[in-house]
This record gives sequence, C-alpha cells and structure tokens, in this order.
Amino acid sequence: MRILLVSPFSGKKRTLLYRFGYLPSFLSLQQIAAITPEKHEVEIVDEKFSDIDFDEEYDLVGISCLTCNAPRGYEIADKFRKRGVKVALGGYHPTVLPDEAKEHADAVVIGEAELTWPKLIDDLERGKKLKPFYVSEEFVDPKLIPPAKRTDDIPTSIAPIQATRGCPVGCKFCTVHRVEGRVHRTRPVENVIEEIQSIKCKYLFFVDASMTINTDYTKKLFKEMIGLNKRFDCYGNVNVLARDDKLLKLASEAGCFRWQVGFESVSQAAINSVGKRTNRIEEYRKAVKKIKDYGMMVAGLFMFGFDTDTTDVFDNTLEMLKELDLDTAAFAILTPYPGTAIFEELDKQNRILTKDWSKYNEGNVVFQPKNMTVEQLLEGIKKVATGFYSFSNAMRRCIGGSKNLCVYDFFSKFVRNMLFTRHFHRFLFSGKYPS
Repeated sequence: MRILLVSPFSGKKRTLLYRFGYLPSFLSLQQIAAITPEKHEVEIVDEKFSDIDFDEEYDLVGISCLTCNAPRGYEIADKFRKRGVKVALGGYHPTVLPDEAKEHADAVVIGEAELTWPKLIDDLERGKKLKPFYVSEEFVDPKLIPPAKRTDDIPTSIAPIQATRGCPVGCKFCTVHRVEGRVHRTRPVENVIEEIQSIKCKYLFFVDASMTINTDYTKKLFKEMIGLNKRFDCYGNVNVLARDDKLLKLASEAGCFRWQVGFESVSQAAINSVGKRTNRIEEYRKAVKKIKDYGMMVAGLFMFGFDTDTTDVFDNTLEMLKELDLDTAAFAILTPYPGTAIFEELDKQNRILTKDWSKYNEGNVVFQPKNMTVEQLLEGIKKVATGFYSFSNAMRRCIGGSKNLCVYDFFSKFVRNMLFTRHFHRFLFSGKYPS
C-alpha cells in the first residue's frame, strides 16, 4: 500500500532562515512510519515546508493533529475522503475529542499509536472494514518504541528525538498526560544512543516533556552521549536546574547548547494555581545562572492570563526579564486546550469565548480572563514581547550571553532573536499577535 502521513499547517511556508530556529514537531509521524511494515511505501508531508499533492494516488492517509491545526487536518481529510481514500486521524486533539474527529475520518487512533496503528494497517490490508476507533488500552512499553524512520522529506537543520514519555507533574494547562500518561517511562539508554548514532544531522531536539524528571536516567543518557559529536536542545524544570550541578555538567559535556525552561509566570500565586510544583520564583535567577555558567543557553517560556493575573503582571515580567538575562523567550496567552483541567473549569464557568480550534494557537484570547479584559491581555503580552524583543535588546543578547558557543549555536540564537523581533514589530502596526 501507499501511505501518506501529514502534519497539517494553514499558514505561510517557512523560509530557509526560519529552519535554523524551528523546533521540529513531526517526530510522531516518523515514529508512525517506523511501526508501519516495511512492505508499504510511506511518504511524510509537513505542511510548514511542503504542499500536499491531492492528485496523487494513496491507499491510506494518516493525519496527526494538535488542537490549533485540527481544522486544517479535517479539511485535508475531507478532500481525500471525497476521492475515496481511507483516512485515519490521530494525535492530541483526536485523542481528547474522538467523536468530533470521527466525523472527518474512517478511523480515529486514540492515544499512543505503537499498539494500534499496525492493527489498523492489517485490517485495511485484509480488506476488512476499519473500526471507527482504535484505542490503545495501555501505555506502550518504552522498550518497544522503535527508532523513528527518518527521511529527507522534511528539510530542517534539527532532528527530533524522544527518550522518555509521560509527565507526573500534571500542570492544569498541559495535554501531555492525556496521550502519554502521568507515569514517566524511559526508553533503554542503549536504544536511544543507537538511534542518535543513526541520525545524520548534528543538531537534535529532545521532544520529551522534561529531561529533569528522572535525573538518574538523564545523567546516564548524557554520559553515554559524550563523544558522539552532537548538539542538542531540551526541556527542563527549574527545581532541578537550580540545584543539580552534576546534571548540568554532563549536559554540557554531552553537547547540550540550550535548555527550554517553562518558567510560565513571575507570580508564585499563578504557578500554584495551575499545579506546577517544580517552580519557585526565588529559584529562577539561580537556575538561569547555573545553566549559563556551564556554557549553555536558556530559552524562557512564559504564559499570561491565569486567574490570579492582574494587569501588573506585564510590568513585573519585564522587570524580571531584565534580571534573568535569558538568551531567548517565548510569550504565550494561556490556552485552555480540550482535555485539560483548565478547559473543563472555564467551560463550566461559561468563560470559553470560542471553540474555533484554529484560534487555539496561544496567540489568541479564547476565554474571558478573570481580572482583566481581553483587550488588556492582548495589549499586555504585546508590551512584554515588544519590550523583550526590541532591536537593541535583541542585539545585546546576540553579542553577549552564554560562553563557548560555536558558530551554529550563535547563529541559531541570532536567528531566533531576529525572527521574533521582526514578527513582534510587524504586529505593532497590524494589531494582530503572531502565532
């Protein structure tokens, strides 16, 4: 059979420059390709970079959707089904809203695909009618997660990889536990190392929820990565990064060049309200300093719109950003994704303003804030983003910052700063927050 796997996207195609700062999100498709029997021909299309040829002949189209790209995924599915092509939908959004997804698909894959996708393929190959839902009744044994099947279909400079699944923290705004569960599962270190050695690309991005959940495992992995001549990016939590010098030392020696840190807020009340027990505000500066002392960069991730937030949060965030000396930062509007505790709370309170999933991209206000207006939230995040990404601040960060950066690391940092600067200054005049 000929199978097409699609990551939907409805915006403009990404430029070559963008690919240096792009953190890849298509690993799930490569993992699905890996569990597809070798006798079948598999093609992967990430719409961020490539177009879908709807005139090509396929026996099956598999589409993996987040909430923000679900409408585009449904559109693609409908087009193929009109031509008589079988379509399967999976990913975070179809997992939490399978009945909705089923309206646009012959089958919906719910949860992890390793135990269900091969059954779907077998049913189709045997000419059996596809089941409406293929449900993973248990979480896959991490020993059974195969290395991703990597192709040249997606031309980026960073290769995604996954060492662990699941997150026990349980933040109220996060969807990870709905697909991967709350139990943290680790792939055998030797399996991860073997996969890394097979990747041609020098730069990797660990898509794991956090590489600081099981530090014994991570230290073992990083120790084995030393000498592989790879550079990588990963997520980590404040509580560990502020204290564990051994982990940071091994990370640096293994090739880590940047930690993505979910600070989320400069308000402890906000942090506590969403259950992110790994974050204490007083440890933010210490965590950033330690990471940078070991020669790595820090990308800070922040959200606005928590029920405890007032309009003071924007100026308070700008003040702390001056002290933290981050290399890059991303600013998001709190988004109540379906399947999260926050969505359920706001929906019960009739505070969800729209269920147009295309607006659930962390750049639109889709709920009624508690202590400010929608306009104040938009103006506030705009103030923070354009303040942090002023041209003078961006250039200062590019010239100064972390020690021992190689040319590519510096270029990646420069591109991310300049891209965000361009985007945020553009929306100053359009009034539209960039997603």
